[in-house]
Amino acid sequence: MGVDSTRTLVIIPAHNEASNIAQVLAEINDAKLRLASVSPQVVDVLVVDDCSTDETAAVAAQTGAAVLRLPNNLGYGGAVQAGFRYAVHYGYDLGVLMDADGQHDASCIGDLLHVVQSGEADVALGSRFLGRMEYKTTFAKRLGMSFFSTVVSRLTGRRITDPTSGFQALNRDTMAFFAADNYPVDFPDADTILLLHFAGFRVAEVPVVMRERLSGQSMHSSWKPIYYVFKMFLAILIVLLRQTTNTNAKRQTLRRTRAEAPRVGLSDGLRAPSRSGGAKAGDGESSSHPAQNSGCSTDA
Repeated sequence: MGVDSTRTLVIIPAHNEASNIAQVLAEINDAKLRLASVSPQVVDVLVVDDCSTDETAAVAAQTGAAVLRLPNNLGYGGAVQAGFRYAVHYGYDLGVLMDADGQHDASCIGDLLHVVQSGEADVALGSRFLGRMEYKTTFAKRLGMSFFSTVVSRLTGRRITDPTSGFQALNRDTMAFFAADNYPVDFPDADTILLLHFAGFRVAEVPVVMRERLSGQSMHSSWKPIYYVFKMFLAILIVLLRQTTNTNAKRQTLRRTRAEAPRVGLSDGLRAPSRSGGAKAGDGESSSHPAQNSGCSTDA
């Protein structure tokens, strides 16, 4: 992929974020200027308005961002998937996923993109725990983050410190994977990392800065954290069951193939070596072929 032909889409799912979206987009525009000074590339911004009842779409459009207005409220995951489908449809090479509440520091976009552009990973996951978290959270939320971090790390075999991060960069193949029916509709977090792992995608964490939301109420407020924990348990269980089912199905297919192989060979007639002592080419043979300086400061 040539650097001069790289097209990146920043995807921002938004629901009633009229008071925050203008500042978020202004920070992204500043980050775009820094990226352009490092290497020539096209960076577009898409705000996916999840059927907001305020002026989110109008404010976003006034800043020059593309706006995709959903006719019904699909929830966070549905809005994100709509953004992935938009990116795939219009042929973008890379995607960056950000929140509309100002929590994600846009100056870290370059660090995330560098990991994916260089081929180090298919998905770069921004980690506030490797970087810096500029806000206080409750003990219960920290405990939940730590628990799911342990679960995902054990199941994937590699350390994942921030499985709930929504600050990510993804390549085209990953966006196409999620644009299909592979994305949760509400809280895509630890379960999506497991989906990526079992599908063979590479995930790497990158230190980023996360801040308190600018204003308004988080989607994890009120009773929703309780729902989130139970939902995530169920989602992880379903991912594991699907993986086990797929693995067992492949094993059964392999066993049938091996059991039928001798019979197929005899019925088709195995060619004997010619008198010259050589087998024909192709008969029964198989072969196999073998953080930039972007302005994101995570120092305390």
